[in-house]
Amino acid sequence: MEHVHLAAEEDDLYSGYNDYNPTFDSEELDNDAGFQQAVRTSHGRRPPMTAKFPGTAIGGRALGTSFGSRMPMASSMGRPMTGAVQDGAARPMTAVRAAGYSSAMTRGSTFDPLGQSKGPAPPLEGKSEDTPDEKVKILEKKVNDLIEESCLAHGHGDLQLSLDRAKEAGRKERALVRQREQSGNADHINLDLTYSVLFNLATQYANNDMYAEALNTYQVIVKNKMFSNAGRLKVNMANIHFKQKNYPKAIKLYRMALDQISNSHKEMRIKIMQNIGVVFIRMGQYSDAITSFEHIMSECPNIKTGFNLILCYYAIGDRERMKKAFQKLICVPLGIDEEDKYIPPNDDTHANLVIEAIKNDKLHQMERERKALAEKFIMTSAKLIAPAIEATFAAGFDWCVDMVKSSQYVELANDLEINKAITYLRQRDFNQAVETLKTFEKKDSRVKSAAATNLSFLYFLEKDYDQADRYADLAMTADRYNPAALINKGNTVFVKKDYEKAAEFYKEALRNDSSCTEALYNLGLTYKRLGRLEESLDCFLKLHAILRNSAQVMWQLANLFEMLEDPHQAIEWLMQLITVTPTDPQVLAKLGELYDSEGDKSQAFQYYQESFRYFPSNIDVIEWLGAYYIDTQFCEKAIQYFERATLIQPTQVKWQLMVASCYRRSGNYQKALETYKDIHRKFPENVECLRFLVRLCTDMGMKEVQDYATKLKKVEKMKEIREQRVKSAREGSARGTRREGSASSVCTPDPVRHPPKKDSDSGHSSHGTSAKGERLSAKMRALPGSNEPYEASSQRDIDASYVDPLGAPMERPKTAAKKRNEEDEFADEELGDDLLPE
Repeated sequence: MEHVHLAAEEDDLYSGYNDYNPTFDSEELDNDAGFQQAVRTSHGRRPPMTAKFPGTAIGGRALGTSFGSRMPMASSMGRPMTGAVQDGAARPMTAVRAAGYSSAMTRGSTFDPLGQSKGPAPPLEGKSEDTPDEKVKILEKKVNDLIEESCLAHGHGDLQLSLDRAKEAGRKERALVRQREQSGNADHINLDLTYSVLFNLATQYANNDMYAEALNTYQVIVKNKMFSNAGRLKVNMANIHFKQKNYPKAIKLYRMALDQISNSHKEMRIKIMQNIGVVFIRMGQYSDAITSFEHIMSECPNIKTGFNLILCYYAIGDRERMKKAFQKLICVPLGIDEEDKYIPPNDDTHANLVIEAIKNDKLHQMERERKALAEKFIMTSAKLIAPAIEATFAAGFDWCVDMVKSSQYVELANDLEINKAITYLRQRDFNQAVETLKTFEKKDSRVKSAAATNLSFLYFLEKDYDQADRYADLAMTADRYNPAALINKGNTVFVKKDYEKAAEFYKEALRNDSSCTEALYNLGLTYKRLGRLEESLDCFLKLHAILRNSAQVMWQLANLFEMLEDPHQAIEWLMQLITVTPTDPQVLAKLGELYDSEGDKSQAFQYYQESFRYFPSNIDVIEWLGAYYIDTQFCEKAIQYFERATLIQPTQVKWQLMVASCYRRSGNYQKALETYKDIHRKFPENVECLRFLVRLCTDMGMKEVQDYATKLKKVEKMKEIREQRVKSAREGSARGTRREGSASSVCTPDPVRHPPKKDSDSGHSSHGTSAKGERLSAKMRALPGSNEPYEASSQRDIDASYVDPLGAPMERPKTAAKKRNEEDEFADEELGDDLLPE
């Protein structure tokens, strides 16, 4: 009882829990007598024994610590040590064998649950690739990988690579078959792999337009009786024959494929019959095509077949069947749910989230595309049969509208009415078109806006700008976000030369529809009129990114670079333009003008010559080419161009004078004299012609010289009288103007009109001369005396262009393209085009 201690109330019930076995007290080893005794004796110098049993560090000794040399303390000697050997037998330690414990452990066994004492595990035995089965498996894997690579390459658009991989797969597959035959496993040939290789190869041949090879490969598959369902591939073969326009062979293969497909595959049979009907249409056998399409419409109607059936009835001119087919077409079910399901309810948040998620998913996009395709076919069919089913196309349109209103496509009725108005436009019946469009003024906003837009465009074409402005405002009121209405409004403001306001309307149209090319084009023209060339250039560069092959856009870009004094860029854009329109004579003439301004006469001559070849009536091009040949001392070649100018402008005396001058410079004086005499008969008051006649007759010793000299004096005297009269009339007009100006300071004087040029100013008679025609002779110097020789005009007087034989320089020709730039006629022609809504 001495060890019994009764707990008092003041004792701590939880005391002693922090006490530990002093065996593990390493800090008191120096004071441990037993431990020190063991260290001093030979017992402590013996090598430690290896653990014999798991769970302890000691085998046959009952020690209390893991040091192996320490004697157990008195507190730990009352029980046997864990894992110690009792009487030479190992006791069971635990039942967990997975941890390395075992009840069958014997003395001397080592605790090694991971088997580390046995050393590293031997390496895995590699499979030998020399065996036939392994070779076959490796080849099969390579073939499958090549087929997959071929399909992926086709998906990426690399058709050549896909064909190469398919061919390589075919070679590997043949090697695989030979390997199986050599190993004696010919009965175990993988037919599915062979079929896949051949089918992929044939498909890639067809994709690369190698139709003969594709047909041969398909033939190998079809003739092999071991391939199941190979007869379906005759559809692919028929498709190839269809591409080759071998229609009888295509129909034969389609029918063979149809015979090999059971009735359970109804959809496949319908598609094949549809292909047969299309081939019959291509062959012009409409009755046979009608038979196929009618069967399809009775079994499984669809939009495309109904449309093709209407086309066939239209081709044979059967009115009643056209009506019945149109009624069937608008009754074809689309399999599309109502749009109401995409309208979110206001109270259900979860439903709103679901509807928002499916509003633009792939399924809804497919539904919209199918509905848009159906509407397109119905609209096309109505426009096609409307003029044919009734006596007038208006009655036909009315019948189609009535049918559509009673169908699921009610919203198409208004579009058909607008198409009716557009048909009136094509027939040049503007009044009926306007009346039809005016009926939409009380309809809903979308239809009203479309009708008003077309009306505005019609009035704009007729140059009734007030009505065009009115209907443009009406269209904008009905639908402010209608870009076509905004463009029409901008056009009506543009013609009033309020360019700033027009630019605002074009900008608003672009904000509503960034892909509206008409608005961007007209905005560029507006900036050009305002002199903001850099902004105009930016507009046309953006437009060029959208319309890569638009000749109008390229022309505007070249014109803008020319106005910005960058002729090299202008030439670059014109070079791109002639790749699109290589036969445009104005573009070629403009290139010649730019090269001429750069001093490159050879390139300028080349493009002027091309322009003349495509349009030999451009007087400016003819003038430049004639001047070029005179400059290069080939007067004989210049004659043909001036003679053509004479044919184009027979009342212009200067071209005939140029022809005579060329004859004279080339030394053919007799021909020159005949030409001058002919000019004198046509223009008897022409001073230059008479002077040349006097000189030629004097030098050639002819008797007519006196007659021509007398006529010359009379003409010169008449010119002097005219000049005096004009001078006196001018002075009287000036005095009258001064008197009016002094009488009233409020009225501004009228501008003094420039009198018409007389013979003394231009060197021409008043017959057959004009402001443009006087350009050549207005700068002529005074003619030499009649006793001067013909060689008085030396070569140093020849200008870069044409030089008159008497030394008077000709002004350089100005091409029509230059005038176009000054007047901006090209811009006016294109303003407001293509504004009809789609």
